Amino acid sequence: MAAAKSFITLLLFISLLSLASCLSSASETKFKANVTVSNGLAFGFYAFVCPQVEILVRNHLLQVFNRDVGQAAGILRLHAHDCFVQGCDGSILLDRSVERTELPNLSLRPESIQVIDTLRQIVHSQCGPVVSCSDLLTLAARDSVFFTSGFDYAVPLGRRDGVVFPRPGQTFEDLIAPNAKTTEVLTKYARKGLNLVDAVALSGAHSIGIAHCSSFSERIFPNRDPTMEISFFNSLRQVCPAPNANGIASLDIRSPFRFDNFYFIDLMNRQGVFTSDQDLFEDLRTRPTVITFAASQPLFFSSFAVAMTKMGSVEVLTGAQGEIRARCNVRNSDVNDLEPVVEKDIASSSAM
Repeated sequence: MAAAKSFITLLLFISLLSLASCLSSASETKFKANVTVSNGLAFGFYAFVCPQVEILVRNHLLQVFNRDVGQAAGILRLHAHDCFVQGCDGSILLDRSVERTELPNLSLRPESIQVIDTLRQIVHSQCGPVVSCSDLLTLAARDSVFFTSGFDYAVPLGRRDGVVFPRPGQTFEDLIAPNAKTTEVLTKYARKGLNLVDAVALSGAHSIGIAHCSSFSERIFPNRDPTMEISFFNSLRQVCPAPNANGIASLDIRSPFRFDNFYFIDLMNRQGVFTSDQDLFEDLRTRPTVITFAASQPLFFSSFAVAMTKMGSVEVLTGAQGEIRARCNVRNSDVNDLEPVVEKDIASSSAM
């Protein structure tokens, strides 16, 4: 098993190097979702004030993923958790926000959060403080898909960073729990203006990533969830031999390091880790979409890009709203020695 994982990781590393050689021409091959984006967002938003922002982000992430490809899943999850709670405003990045301390977000990867602030340092050093942390997170989530699949899509930019913390308990209200059934999943997506196809497509982000035993223990203890295939159950019980075990399992057993449509094949074989995943196949409303995505990776990719574009427009701050944070983990008003980047950015925006 270890040798197989090493071989897969080597193949992925080679793929990343191959993708890197295509960075200069990537903008010519991006899929662009045909959806209405929020007022204030635009494709090519930074064309005049920071035209190199996307290549700066992509070059740094190439290095990050070469060291640890697991950060791709961490960044994708970070982006989704940010957008679902109070909109895509970068509030998930704030150290003092209750959003970070509530249970649904305790397993977010600190390294993924640091990656975004490092990107902020790189971009601000080249362009000045004109690119928001929320936009950098959006770009990093897109590139997490690109570097693990080769699929590239354009994202509209122009978000501003939030200055208000979410209220206590909001993460529980907005985020999808691992044990959620499809009705709850669809309801929470609908609140954000996302439909059934969007919900199934975005669940496909679990094509990469890991799960801790605590997030699916109720499916294997005290007995096997009847919707779980027996050999898959046995393998999970090896990873998690007791209800309080702290092992981890891949969310996609067929291609855990590659973003693809095998996740949906897992569900058809009743090998989904979370209840929220497996129930998408068990529920007759979402089963046809699962089967369709399992049969067509291009259709899954294009639907995922559409859903990500729509999710990335949820309750965004634009124009004179919010701010451009000088540091992603703290609001500008909370740091006494920062230069007034908000006023500088407003001038840049006016010029643009």
